[in-house]
Amino acid sequence: MKKDDLILVTIEDLSNEGLGIGRSGGTAFFIKDTVIGDTVEAKIMKMKKTYGYARLVRLLSPSKDRVMPPCPVARQCGGCQLQAMSYEAQLRFKENKVKNALMRIGGFQNPPMEPILGMEHPFRHRNKAQYPVGRNKEGRITAGFYAGRTHDIIENRDCLLGPEINRKILDIVLFHMEMYDIEPYDEKSCSGLVRHIMIRQGFRTGQIMVCLVLNGTSLPASQNLIEALQKIPSMTSISISVNRENTNVILGRKIKLLWGSEYIEDRIEELVFRISPLSFYQVNPFQTEKLYGKALEYAGLTGQETVWDLYCGTGTISLFLARQAKQVFGVEIVPEAIRDARENAARNQITNASFYVGKAEEVLPQKYQEEGIRADVIVVDPPRKGCEPSVLATMVQIRPEKIVYVSCDPATLARDLKYLCGEGYELERVCPVDMFGMSGHVECVVLMSKVKE
Repeated sequence: MKKDDLILVTIEDLSNEGLGIGRSGGTAFFIKDTVIGDTVEAKIMKMKKTYGYARLVRLLSPSKDRVMPPCPVARQCGGCQLQAMSYEAQLRFKENKVKNALMRIGGFQNPPMEPILGMEHPFRHRNKAQYPVGRNKEGRITAGFYAGRTHDIIENRDCLLGPEINRKILDIVLFHMEMYDIEPYDEKSCSGLVRHIMIRQGFRTGQIMVCLVLNGTSLPASQNLIEALQKIPSMTSISISVNRENTNVILGRKIKLLWGSEYIEDRIEELVFRISPLSFYQVNPFQTEKLYGKALEYAGLTGQETVWDLYCGTGTISLFLARQAKQVFGVEIVPEAIRDARENAARNQITNASFYVGKAEEVLPQKYQEEGIRADVIVVDPPRKGCEPSVLATMVQIRPEKIVYVSCDPATLARDLKYLCGEGYELERVCPVDMFGMSGHVECVVLMSKVKE
């Protein structure tokens, strides 16, 4: 088989990126815009030694789980991979994705799976969006999202994953740019002014933040834009972020407030969090409550425990735990995140949570050896690459009764659990959580317990 050949394929699985996987002539092919159970005609686009990529040409027999995507640009846009799959089928896929990773990578023959926690409403759940700005083929200023694996902007002012107010905000900003001849940023020439439009909303408070990312330090006629945006109910913060670097990083480090507050606020249950343009905050607040609630359930706190929260970020999980623990200690290597964590603790009048800047594998042993601070429970929420080996070794050295692992990647989760089970722990409970509907990503909460000697 070679490039441009037409092949007949039945889709049997999905990749982590949501590409359909099927075989033709003994070769596995990855095919975008397909659903498990589809039979399709596809055109080979690229061949590797043991697999290939193909483009959907014709749907011959649709899967029983195939639905019509409600977004008109779902196929072109790189933001959603699973809109053509029913939400019930998405949940089954994600549950199986976690289970298969635990079995294949972790070596767990019968993982103690619990039903995935899905959403009541899988659309309009994202509280943050970052829209790149550019010009379309007709030369008109546009905003939207990048097509998969490219920086080609697919125009979309009303993403169905975000709140409806985003469209009105984008209309106002783009109209302002047209009115005052403000150029969008061009990546090839590194010229132009407006790079991105970031919008954040507190779903519980309704407060709205708009931050324009600029290849410069000021916006022409900014007062006129402020007056237009101010008319939107609950508009709370308008700012610019200066980013003159030739980089894929969206926000610059310098934020300049144009109007209103430097932050917005939102609530997770009764806890209040301040959110600045640079703050980390979970993008799906409704599912965050389920995720943190499950972590708290697994920790099984009675009020007598000392808990360490590794990779604590801005302290969101730490503050949840502090309500039922004797003492919580959070560790994070990013100083700005620890500053936010301390402010969040003070804001919520939580006095039994302390936060340290540094590497967990250094801070945890130091506090244990110098101050006798042990850990009854360790909660860990690492980035997608999983825990550093030194962090895993430190957890084993400290030997807490329980480890609660919050993961955003089933593969690295399975790898780390395999290590912990080889060092005196057993896997007790596993619960997937769907934080990102319409995408292939899945979060997971796991309970590990120390094997009784």
